[in-house]
Amino acid sequence: MTIFSKLPEPLRLLPYVGKWCLIASLVALLAGSASAFFLFSLDLATRTREAHPWLLWLLPVAGFAVGWIYLHAGRSVEAGNNLLIDEIHDPAKVVPLRMAPLVLMGTVASHLFGASVGREGTAVQMGGALADQLTHVFGLRHEDRRILLMAGISAGFSSVFGTPMAGAIFGLEVLAIGRMRYDAIFPCFVAAIAADQVGLLWGVHHTHYPMAAGTPVTLWSAAAVIAAGMLFGLAGMAFARGTHALSAFMKRRVAYAPLRPFLGGVVVALAVWTCGTHRYIGLGIDVIVDAFRQPLAPWDFLGKGLFTVVSLGAGFKGGEVTPLFYIGATLGNALAPLLHLPFPLLAALGFVAVFAGAANTPLASTVMAIELFGAGIGPFAALACVVSYLFSGHAGIYRAQRVGHAKHEGVARETGK
Repeated sequence: MTIFSKLPEPLRLLPYVGKWCLIASLVALLAGSASAFFLFSLDLATRTREAHPWLLWLLPVAGFAVGWIYLHAGRSVEAGNNLLIDEIHDPAKVVPLRMAPLVLMGTVASHLFGASVGREGTAVQMGGALADQLTHVFGLRHEDRRILLMAGISAGFSSVFGTPMAGAIFGLEVLAIGRMRYDAIFPCFVAAIAADQVGLLWGVHHTHYPMAAGTPVTLWSAAAVIAAGMLFGLAGMAFARGTHALSAFMKRRVAYAPLRPFLGGVVVALAVWTCGTHRYIGLGIDVIVDAFRQPLAPWDFLGKGLFTVVSLGAGFKGGEVTPLFYIGATLGNALAPLLHLPFPLLAALGFVAVFAGAANTPLASTVMAIELFGAGIGPFAALACVVSYLFSGHAGIYRAQRVGHAKHEGVARETGK
């Protein structure tokens, strides 16, 4: 027994705190800076596409080019977020650094030419890949490397959405359904909070969503939110299953990988031309904001869902989360008059709850609602996110996510858990 081991536990914790403050801060600097550059590039790409709508007709060419680059230079990182999750569960080798520039390039190209994709996947992959490069620098063991990757995920999520607490919890919660790893809680929170601050120092500005005065918690409002949560969960499940099914279909039917996003680009471009609107491509932040303010077409959530399933299922790069925000906010907007609740409240609940169901992250989603919309929404957000999580099934948008504990007893009996 060493002299150090005889010290009181609080004193023995000091080296641990110092070590992870240093490492997590470096992760935050890398991830926060990468996210800031990505967000500025994304904004430029979006403004360019909106100023030159004809760029949409080059989407198939852009899809083919990105697919070709990934085929020849990115096979080892093509799994994206699932690769990071797999490496946390079963550490094997450091994530190649090329993941960061490839996903950055692929996502910006997708947005420039009009695919319906998000941004969370890009930020998370950049954060994880950049963080993992510190493995050799500090000579980290497998257990520490797991924590390092989780901190990178938290930092990427936090800095791209401006939600540090939700980002930290997301990195802890996303790995397995029904189980969280508390051994990484300190590094994840340090990395998430610091990464958000790094982004702000670079001049990043996050979207602010309008919210109405608080709605009191009554028997009717709680019952209405639970009913909405069921539909949000089903929407999240449909999105996840649809994306996976189309991706599997394309891989079976189209052997040459670059042709998949080429064909997807043709479908998206023709669909935009047929519909006569660009509201279902790109991030759609303007439509999300409108969902808090006024009634929208009741089919907007379905339109965005179909465009995104085609884009992601065909192989375009980006993320699922912002499209899920769009789907949830517009679905909530459509449900508001039916449930006799304010548009801003249902839009906000749909915003986070569809994501909670699709990603199986009810705690991170609830905290995100509080960070984005204020503490007053907390009780409703918790109800909506948990119910959505229960009704979305056990398959989510991340294939590598494992079932740590079944969502309810009936499933536990069926699976033998």
